[in-house]
Amino acid sequence: MADQLASAGPPRALIVTIYGLYARDESGWLSIASLIRLLAELGVDEPAVRSSISRLKQRGLLEQRQHGGAAGYGLSERGRSILAEGDRRIFARPRAVAADGWLLAVFSVPEQERSKRHALRSRLTWLGFGTVSSGVWIAPGQLADQVRDVLASDGMAGYVSLFSASYLAFGEVAEQVRRWWDLDRLGQLYQSFIDAAEPVLELWQGNEDLAAGRAFADYVRVLTAWRRLPFLDPGLPAELLPADWHGARAADLFDAISSRLAAPAAGYVATITGDRPESAKSPSPARPATW
Repeated sequence: MADQLASAGPPRALIVTIYGLYARDESGWLSIASLIRLLAELGVDEPAVRSSISRLKQRGLLEQRQHGGAAGYGLSERGRSILAEGDRRIFARPRAVAADGWLLAVFSVPEQERSKRHALRSRLTWLGFGTVSSGVWIAPGQLADQVRDVLASDGMAGYVSLFSASYLAFGEVAEQVRRWWDLDRLGQLYQSFIDAAEPVLELWQGNEDLAAGRAFADYVRVLTAWRRLPFLDPGLPAELLPADWHGARAADLFDAISSRLAAPAAGYVATITGDRPESAKSPSPARPATW
């Protein structure tokens, strides 16, 4: 596997991916023993697993619970909410059309609350906004409902005003878009994902009988590397993107790997957790965090 995917993220990012894929049933729970065995397949040792779980608990994503007499951790309500927010962007990847227009977020945060200013800017970036000026941010209009709900849920509504807008002048919209978003950097990130993930698909196309544990490890690494990209991508109309845009190719590659590895990966997890294979969650691109 390419080095980029072998180190797809810190252990806590891998754990979030595992919960997003395989712990979304009613209990939302995995035992500590199962997590340690699953992360070992990804090259993460037990102390790193326990330390990462502790951090996720401190962030409010996981809760310590027992299930059937076994110690483990389940998703908190906040954790479930974050994963649900991510589903649509990661797997469905909605793209705007010109008729959607634009969504403007105009905000002002008092100096004494500068930490909230940073949190708000981070949240707007995660939602796909670009920057027109320091207090005016822009996104495709089709994100309006999601943005309104997320900012209200985060307690940020008092600092932001949202406007529906149309671009009138001056200059070509495509030129302005490249000022509002760093599409060059995003294109490079997509190309890096392609460079790292293509060898994985090629490996599995020629080796159908590789171990199920390998399928699990490869799938979790690929999804962990992939899942941040749809949040950096605002889903701009196709006609406003560069001619050599790598996003569509990267998405097709992710879908191909997911289609090939999701089932054997879920089967492997079922052997570790003791669940029936069909109970493990295996999302498809059609199913609607931060993951």
